[in-house]
Amino acid sequence: MRIRGFKKVSRLLPLDQLILFAASLLANWFSALSGGGAGLIQFPMLIFLGLPFGVALATHKVASVALGLGATLRHWKESHLERRFALIILGAGLPGVMLGASLILRVPERWATLALGVLTMGLGIYSVLKPKLGLEHTPKNREGAALGVGVAGLFVIGVLNGSITSGTGLFLTMWLIHRFGLDYKRAVAYTLVLCGLFWNGTGAVILGLLGNIAWDWMPALLAGSLIGGYLGSHFAIKKGNRWIKRAFEIVTILIGAKLVFF
Repeated sequence: MRIRGFKKVSRLLPLDQLILFAASLLANWFSALSGGGAGLIQFPMLIFLGLPFGVALATHKVASVALGLGATLRHWKESHLERRFALIILGAGLPGVMLGASLILRVPERWATLALGVLTMGLGIYSVLKPKLGLEHTPKNREGAALGVGVAGLFVIGVLNGSITSGTGLFLTMWLIHRFGLDYKRAVAYTLVLCGLFWNGTGAVILGLLGNIAWDWMPALLAGSLIGGYLGSHFAIKKGNRWIKRAFEIVTILIGAKLVFF
């Protein structure tokens, strides 16, 4: 298989497809449960199997849209999403996603990865130190200047989402909890539906236009992302906020450590 812009990459063998499907299923199950972090397993696996960084990034972004679709199918039945608030998240975040996706291929990879790793670990540690954080739904900061600060934060997170693939949905989950007073279940639902489906879809289109996507690798990735997203969302809905909080803390600390030390 030859993909424009890099050397020939061998076609995946059936065993490789099976490994890719299993890794994608596991990664997206955790992501749907915790509100982000599929890139912890899925993105490095693409590089390990032979894709260059830029191609792996674009390919992962496309596959992550299936995570959003799978999660949406499950959350739709029990959705507490508010239309006005959902539009605010989309309107603030999508311009950031477009900016980040257009700049990422020019940014030194290691420095961006280190910064993201430190920030991601910080999210998990902050949640651990706040035992009651995200356990109750207490909406706040939805009007005026307070909303403006929240919108600015959503834009910055959108830039991160468009540019760096590992764990940026976790930033959106935490921002929705910390700034807007959502509980974990609602925050994860917003993240998976809006970030997973719309933010990642926008990033995938832009990265696909600017770079390359390994389409021959997509069937296993899409199947794992779709099924993992649905099953992880189902588990999160059934178990509730305390389980989601613990999953969020574990995933953020693991992702942060991976980005900094490996």
